[in-house]
Amino acid sequence: MIFTQYYLDCLSQASYLVGDETTGQAVIVDPRRDITDYLEDAKEKGLTIVGVLNTHFHADFISGHLEMAQETGAWIGYGPAAKADFEIRNFADGERVELGEVVLEIMHTPGHTPESMSVLVYEHGTDEAPYGVLSGDALFIGDVGRPDLLASIGVTAQELGTMLYDSIQHKLMGLPDVTRVFPAHGAGSACGKNLSTEKQSTIGEQRRTNYACQPMSEQDFIDIVTEGQPSAPEYFVYNAILNRKERGVRETYGEAPALTGEQIDEALASGAVLLDARDMIEYAAGHLRGSISVPSDGRLAETVGMVITPEQQVVVLAPEGLEQETVVRLERIGYDKCVGYVADPEAFLEARESQVDQGSRLTVPAAQEALQNPAVQLVDIRNAGELVNGVIPGSVHIPLAELRRRAGELDANAPVLLYCAGGWRSNVGASLLEREGFADVSDILGGWDAWALMAPSA
Repeated sequence: MIFTQYYLDCLSQASYLVGDETTGQAVIVDPRRDITDYLEDAKEKGLTIVGVLNTHFHADFISGHLEMAQETGAWIGYGPAAKADFEIRNFADGERVELGEVVLEIMHTPGHTPESMSVLVYEHGTDEAPYGVLSGDALFIGDVGRPDLLASIGVTAQELGTMLYDSIQHKLMGLPDVTRVFPAHGAGSACGKNLSTEKQSTIGEQRRTNYACQPMSEQDFIDIVTEGQPSAPEYFVYNAILNRKERGVRETYGEAPALTGEQIDEALASGAVLLDARDMIEYAAGHLRGSISVPSDGRLAETVGMVITPEQQVVVLAPEGLEQETVVRLERIGYDKCVGYVADPEAFLEARESQVDQGSRLTVPAAQEALQNPAVQLVDIRNAGELVNGVIPGSVHIPLAELRRRAGELDANAPVLLYCAGGWRSNVGASLLEREGFADVSDILGGWDAWALMAPSA
């Protein structure tokens, strides 16, 4: 058996290649849209990709099933409850896919979504215990998939929670302890609240350590799993729907163009957003008025999906050498309206000096002084589960994922001071509010972590 895990840190997303050396047949599970790595690895190992299995209709990224099918002719497979606008193979619960000696078995594990499935991997079809289970978004390491993401499109968290309880407590925990667990996501994903940084585990280890795998009643399970979930980025519903549809296929080796200054000005004048992916320090030192800061050193795609809509055209201003990578990261979440990128950021900003602003980032002492003014609106943009670490007195809680649609709850003419855990998200939030027309926006350097260290002197 050939078994390869591919992990994207920026989306905390895992995909898999499972192949049989004897026949040369392989299947890709939960592929991302940029499929070059899978194609090159398969060629190097002498494998033919015959199929794609998606464990469910993903919400946090656009799956590369259509790209893979176009490039290789592979069939596209889902669990028994999936319905799509393109041709798919619905695999029944317990149905097997024989690659040769290597065999895959479908296990219907709904709950994160109604159509969710897991894939049991047998190194030999006659083995009593599976080599591993590709558990999709049903079972994570240290957590389980949240059952509340689809509430906005017709399935309640209670209904999904009931399904997830059976999938986790009975089906997945019914596997042998030695079965390896290979999830679709890791720490940082908004598809759960307590995901581990580990990339694999075992059923036995999860039975011992995973809070949601302990024996409990169905309602206790639903209550504990839904409590304290992070706010879902707005693009999640867009992706969940788009993954069901026939859509445009990403060009495998396509590149975004470098734009002239005139082209950039025209795009911005027609409503395009300048996405500034430089370091926070560079952005604060000088940025184009109205641009949005989402640094490339963090969860760029997911964060862009919180502050920019899929319909908006985007011009990328990125660190040198990261222009194409930034565009690919946008395409992974279906943000395909990138016009191009700024070839020389420094020259571009120098030529528009009158349109360049500086960011206001306050140290903790400076923030404490600013808060003496009762007109200052203090906003905590962390996720709900982070508030247990403590809050700055007097703050209003608006998670970053909700800030764009809830900005109207704040007074755009009064000063705003934002904070998160360490200062990365608050920088993003400040740039968003500035674009929305807020006159006086600052954020706290180092966020809550820095504030807590200074608490004794506060």
